[in-house]
Order: sequence, then structure tokens, then C-alpha cells
Amino acid sequence: MSETLANAPSLGLLRSFCLIVQEGSFSQAAELMELSQPAVSLQLRQLERQLGTRLIERVGRRAVPTAAGRALLEQLPAVTLALEGLEQALGEHVRDVSGQVRIGTGLTVCLYLLPAALRQLRAQYPGIDIVVVTGNTEECVRRVEDNSLDLALVTLPVNRRALLATPVLRDELVAVGQPGLLGSGAAVTAAQLRPLPQLALQKSASTRGVVDAWLRSGGEAPRLQMELDSVEALKEMAAIGLGYAVLPRMAMQGRGAREDLELRSLAPRLERTLAMVLRKDKPLSRALSVVCQSIQSHGAAWEQQ
Repeated sequence: MSETLANAPSLGLLRSFCLIVQEGSFSQAAELMELSQPAVSLQLRQLERQLGTRLIERVGRRAVPTAAGRALLEQLPAVTLALEGLEQALGEHVRDVSGQVRIGTGLTVCLYLLPAALRQLRAQYPGIDIVVVTGNTEECVRRVEDNSLDLALVTLPVNRRALLATPVLRDELVAVGQPGLLGSGAAVTAAQLRPLPQLALQKSASTRGVVDAWLRSGGEAPRLQMELDSVEALKEMAAIGLGYAVLPRMAMQGRGAREDLELRSLAPRLERTLAMVLRKDKPLSRALSVVCQSIQSHGAAWEQQ
């Protein structure tokens, strides 16, 4: 019985499935639910993993149900009624969800995105023991592969056959420097940055690769002044006038904002994509499922802000 309940799909996942079929579009379903399209895609994948079959396929530009999807639609009224009764009967007992979830991520995400998600999880599911370790993308991905971490929240790309990467949010990368260093325009180009000393993350950081590729598109390599392993350290070095840095906007908002630093968008615009990475064969426990859903919803809310 406990295994049956643990694998039962939630009403939220079933609602996402119904809206995708109804609208014939992931983006339209996402708009109706006020979620990002990646969040809706993740919900469908979770439902398909729980049921062990593919439910949606693309025919042209439309998303249509598979044979299994049509069978689910036929049974949905009875299934929904049963689940509604189950959720009502369980009530506050949902707080009994427990287990350990091990998350690996970068320091910036740990400081600026995870706290809100972890605060909500602690309030709703005090029985979940969440362990967070920080590292670069390569380190976190390797630990997901060897199963010493349950999931990683890292910058794409991640190209490993055994892993599933689900986008969570797009974070703009911006140029940051002492007031006056970056000029007065709303955005700066690679050519404008080239004469200035660059402060950069270490080469092992995935964001460094994204930034380097953008800078190379402007011609000559930039004047590299300093390499550091911390976004916060780069902010300090930029604030004392040692050069500029290209950093995630996430690190410059909220409590990360700095009055002694100015930021400019890049032209053309540059973004990094953060994704949740899990093993494809990873059993999705109730604890891991609610952690993934919380991170996804907070990522979508952050991106909308």
C-alpha cells in the first residue's frame, strides 16, 4: 500500500497533462497555469515517469495524447475523484513526508535562489533532511553520476547520456564595474569591454565558458587581470576598481545588490541556463519529488520577476 501511494500522481501533475492536451501546446498550458514552459514540461515528465509510459507526443506543431494518454483521459474523472478524496483524508499528514535529499550547486545559486525554496520546504515538510554541497558544474554532475548527490542545480550545457537535465530558469549575464567604468549606455558590447581589464571566474566554471565565447565573438581576447573562484570575490575586486566582471544578474539583485557597483546588460544579450540534473534511472521518492517541484516553481517565479 505504501508503495502504491508513493507512486500515485498528484492532482497538479494530472491538471498539467489535461491542459497540455486541451490546448495542444506546452506554452499555452504554461500560460494558463502561470508557470514557465520548462516547469510544465518537467511536470509531464514526472507524471510519465510515475506511470511508466509516454503520454504526449508531437504531431506537427501540436502536442497530442498517445494511446496511453487517451486511456488516462478516459479514466481521469474517476482517478481525480479518488485523489481528491485521498488528499482530503490525509490533510495535515502530508507533513510526514520524510527522507534525505542531497543537492549540489554553485555558490551563487546557493546564496540567492535556494534559500527561498529551502525555507518553504522546511515549513511544509519538516521531515525532509536536505543536504547542500557547493561546487562547479563538473564536480556536481560527477557526483550525481556516482549517486553521491541526488540532484544538481547547475549551468548548462550538461552532456551525459545517463543524466536528465531539466531547465529551471534563464539568468541574464551582466557587466559589473566601478561607477563610470562601463560608460553611460544601457548596454555594452564586447568591443567596448576589450580595452578594460577583465576579472573572471576560473576556467572550470561553466559560466566562464559562456562568457568567454561571447567575448571572443567581439574579436581579440580580453585583457585578463584576475581569475577567482567566487562571484562574491569578483564583486569585491570590481568595487575597488581592478576591472570589470561579467556576472549573473541573480548575484546583483536583492541582498546581492551593491551601491558601489554599476551593471550594464550585454549587447547582444547573454544568458546562462540553470538546470536540475538527475540520473535517468533515479527513483523519484516523494521527498525528492517535492524538492524538485519546489526548486522548479521558485525558479519560474524568479525568472518572471
